[in-house]
Parts: sequence; C-alpha cells; structure tokens
Amino acid sequence: MRWALVKVCLAVTAMVVIAFAVPLGLVIREMASDRAFSDAERQAGTIAPTLSITTDREELTRAVLSTEPGDRGHLAVHVPAPEKAAGGTEGEGLDIGTRRATPKDVETVRKAGRASITEVTGGFALLQPTALSTGEIAVVEVFVPEGEVSNGVATAWLMLAGVGVALIVGSVAVADRLGVRMVQPAQRLAGAAQDLGEGRLGTRVPEEGPTELRSAAVAFNSMADQVVQLLANERELAADLSHRLRTPLTVLRLNAASLGEGPAAEQTRAAVQQLEHEVDTIIRTAREQRPQTQGGQPEAGCDASEVIRERMGFWSALAEDEGREVRLAGVGRTVRIPVARTELAAALDALLGNVFRHTPEGTAFAVDVHHSGDAVIVLVSDAGPGIDDPKAALARGASGRTGASGSVGSTGLGLDIVRRVAESTGGDLRIGRSVLGGTEVRIWIGLHGDRPERGRRGHGRRVGRRIGWRGRKGARTTTGPGAQH
Repeated sequence: MRWALVKVCLAVTAMVVIAFAVPLGLVIREMASDRAFSDAERQAGTIAPTLSITTDREELTRAVLSTEPGDRGHLAVHVPAPEKAAGGTEGEGLDIGTRRATPKDVETVRKAGRASITEVTGGFALLQPTALSTGEIAVVEVFVPEGEVSNGVATAWLMLAGVGVALIVGSVAVADRLGVRMVQPAQRLAGAAQDLGEGRLGTRVPEEGPTELRSAAVAFNSMADQVVQLLANERELAADLSHRLRTPLTVLRLNAASLGEGPAAEQTRAAVQQLEHEVDTIIRTAREQRPQTQGGQPEAGCDASEVIRERMGFWSALAEDEGREVRLAGVGRTVRIPVARTELAAALDALLGNVFRHTPEGTAFAVDVHHSGDAVIVLVSDAGPGIDDPKAALARGASGRTGASGSVGSTGLGLDIVRRVAESTGGDLRIGRSVLGGTEVRIWIGLHGDRPERGRRGHGRRVGRRIGWRGRKGARTTTGPGAQH
C-alpha cells in the first residue's frame, strides 16, 4: 500500500511537471529568439538616417564601423546601382561590410519591401529594407549568431529541470511519509489481531494515525478488553463455584469422620478426600489461568444482617455437632451494603469454612457486624491456633499460591474471594490476632464505593475491634437474632 501510494504520487507529479515545463521551455526559447532579432532590428535602424542623407561609400563605411555590430563585422549595407540616365550607362551598386546573405535573398527583400530573416552559416541574417534619398531601396543586413538566438535558453531549461526534479522528489517524500502514517497503524492493528488470536490477551494497539484507523484501534482495544473480562469472569465463576463446593464437602467430611471404622467408612472418607483434591485442582487451575483484570462493581446490594444470619444458621448445625461455641452480634437491624447477596454469602462461607477446616473441633468462633456510617465492618474471629504470617496469607489470597505458612490443601481462593468483595466497594481485608486467641479476619465494606482514607481506616479498625469485643461479651448473656450458644 505504501509503495503503491508512492508510485501514484510519482506518476501524477511527473505528468504535471512535464505538462508545465515543456510548454514553458518552448516559450522561453521563443522569447530569447524574439529578443535577439528585436535587437538586430534596432541595430539596423541606427544606419537608416545616414542612408537617407548620402550613399557615399566613405561616409557609409564610417557610419557602419561606428556601430557595435559593424565594428564586429556583423553589419552590412547593400545599396543598389542607380538607374541609368537617358543615353547614359548603368552605375554599380555598393556593398559595405561583410556579406552573408545571398544576392538572391537581398534582391527579394528589396523588391518586397519587407524585412526578412534568412539562415546563414553560423546563425541568421536579418535583412531590413531602407529607403534612400534617390527613391531606391537599400538593404541593411545584420548578422545574428546562433549563440545569441539561444542565449539563456539552456540555463532556463536547466532551472526548469531542477525545479521539476525537486517537485518530484518532494512529492515522493511526502507520499512516503503519508504512506508510513497510514500503513504503520494498519500493520500494528493486523499484528495485534494476530497476537490476540494466538492467545496473547495483553496485546493492545496505540490509538494513532488517520481518523478511521484510530477508530479501528479504539474498537480493537475495547474488544480485547471485553474478551479479557469475559474470560476473567468465566474463570472466576469456575473457581468460585468450585470453592463453594467446599461447604457441603466440609460437612460431608465431618459426617464421614463420625462413621466409625470399617471398609464402607474408609471408602467414604477416601472418596471425600479424593473429591476435595479434585475441587482444589479445579480451583488452582482456574486461578493460574485467569487474566490479570479488575473486577467490576457489584450488580446489586443486599442486607448484610440477613445474609449473615442465614449463613450462620447453616453453619451452626455443624458447629453444634463439633461442640463449637458460636457467638453472633450486630445483626439486629438492616444493614444495606453494595454487594450482591451471592457474593457476600460466598465470602462468609469461605471464611467460616476455613474455621472448620483449619481449627480443631470444639474451637469457638464469633461473627460481629459493625455499622460506622460510611462503611460496614464484619469481623470473623476464632479461638484456634491463629496464622503465623498474616501477610503471607494475604499474599497467597491475592496470588493463589500456597506459601510456606499455608495449610495443606489451601488454594488461597477463599481469602481472594473475600478480598475482591471488599475491594469492589473501596474497602479492604485485614488479618490479625483476635481476643479469643486465634485469628481475626476483618472485612471493611465501603457503602459509597470510595476507598477510605488511611487515618479513617485505622480509626474504623479500632472502633470495629472495640465493638466486636463488646459484642462477643454481650453474646454470652444476650441472645440476638441468629445468635448461637
């Protein structure tokens, strides 16, 4: 495309240059010729006054030599012989200067009475008729060399050629730059489409070039972002759904543990363990393959108190079977948050499932909810052994890799689900030591989608801890909605 544009521009410019330069060159040549012969006519006219007065050879010779062309031998005067008188003899004509024209040409001009130009050796001869005092017609001959007729023509033609070449070169350069400006964005767009087709999802196209190509680049980048987002949503959904299977699997594993001894019990426990392993494999695969994209905002909100009461009702039955003391506080009133119901339920199941999975039977746990005006704080605490390295656990939750301090079978997706729920509202996830002696997971959920300032975060964390502790103490003597004892 680029070279095609250059060839077209070269052909068009060459035709324009030829169309203008050739006629202009011919006009310059004609102008030079006219100038030379006009000077010759003017020089011939300088001898006319002398011819009108006298035809004496000496006088005419001095007059001819006094002129510039006569001094150079370029001027000649041809005076005809006088007509013979009655009974007399015919006189002789005068030829003064160097003759170049033939006698026939001179005689033709004398009889016609009109100036004429004839070609002679080395140039041209201008023959100018002039009337004498005797009534005869003399002919003044002015020699015009070939060099004077074409004087300046070669230089003018060279200048025209140079201008034409410069125009052609300039047009080719401009066409080449225009071609590059058009071709390079198109090549980048084609290359990016090929890369995207080969699975390089991070490929994007610079939005530059002509308007049409910029629009195509914007559309391509938007399409690529949409593809990445769709793949991310698909893989996150696969990972989330797989992780949600852990809730019934945990119940199933605990029930299988109470089956006692025997081949059937061992087979059941082995099957549950194998199923957990397969679910972990699905979760890890989905997390490792997901594109690095930011999730969108929740589609709808929910009542956090209602969802927490519902999920605690589910887990309390299992906690009762294991002898765990459960405490719930802060869910006595409606608390609307900008998180979808299913997302909050998945986050709670992930945290509570971790409690049952990674703490011994009989370990107490508590869930406290605090509303601080611009955010909702959910605290999930347990009396287990705690987490040795909370930072590594959070990093594992963000990356999906099991760290050195991670528990066996942990994929890190549980914390990642909770973290994404919090960050989608402008909040965050923190892990620390609870007053029960084990782990405390704090979920900060923003109500307006704005990330809190650092100082206000710290203040909210301290307030949340105080309220959570009081809620736990109050749960010993006060039964709220959904409270377990």
